[in-house]
Amino acid sequence: MGCVVIDLHTHSSVSDGTDTPASLMSAAASAGLDVIALTDHDTTAGWSEAAAALTPGLTLVRGAELSCTSPNGRGGTATVHLLAYLFDPLAPAIVTEQSRLRAERRSRLLKMARRMAEDGYPVDPDALMASLPPDSPAGRPHLAMALVQAGMVATVDEAFQFFLNSRGRYHVSRRDTPVHTAIQMVADAGGVTVLAHAFAHHRGPTVTAEVIKELAGAGLTGLEVDHPDHDLATRTQLGALADDLGLVRTGSSDYHGTNKTIRIGQDSTSPEAFEALVAHTTGTPLITG
Repeated sequence: MGCVVIDLHTHSSVSDGTDTPASLMSAAASAGLDVIALTDHDTTAGWSEAAAALTPGLTLVRGAELSCTSPNGRGGTATVHLLAYLFDPLAPAIVTEQSRLRAERRSRLLKMARRMAEDGYPVDPDALMASLPPDSPAGRPHLAMALVQAGMVATVDEAFQFFLNSRGRYHVSRRDTPVHTAIQMVADAGGVTVLAHAFAHHRGPTVTAEVIKELAGAGLTGLEVDHPDHDLATRTQLGALADDLGLVRTGSSDYHGTNKTIRIGQDSTSPEAFEALVAHTTGTPLITG
């Protein structure tokens, strides 16, 4: 494939990014990317717009980021995110589960907003929900942006730090997909799965290396090693783990537009790793502008 820049984890305004799918494709082209994956949370609604906006030479990997629950390896559970690529979006199990997760996300966001409003914070739960597209995968970043707009915090990161983290008063749990179910569901739909930002400890409880080993045995294809939330020591640890387990090692920005101070293409995947991922898929093809 030659020397290319490949970013396999980005979000658009269809979920919790700020760029529309079309604008995201333009940003990718302007940044010199050759391959970009659109991985909105629990939805494929942005795929068509992104594909229509491709510029010559830019390749789109259609995907999604799936919210899952997993044993954490310490006797409890943890939330993990699976990046699913090139699966058939019309597979019945995919359609049913993504619809359930989107509804769960909206219900959760409304409960969190109501809790904050009841405590006197300048949050209008009804206005917040009305501002979101119907059936969109609403999430905590939308509430965080509302807090920024209300002047409660300066950034989305501050909103999570002070109000919306998993240990705070306003957190509401949700019923995510069991990780083994998600891996099999995506495989049955012709796609592959990569465990996202597995050791981003500041996000909340993480899984152990032993859990990742077990997931590899259950059909996990790859491990997101190079990620803005992983420091050098963590990347070294995860890279060695991926090599030991025969998992494809990926790198991605997790770009969210202006919601985060992350550049698109900030971390990237090698052409060899990308080719290895694509070789395992049969669900939906790459699209090149």
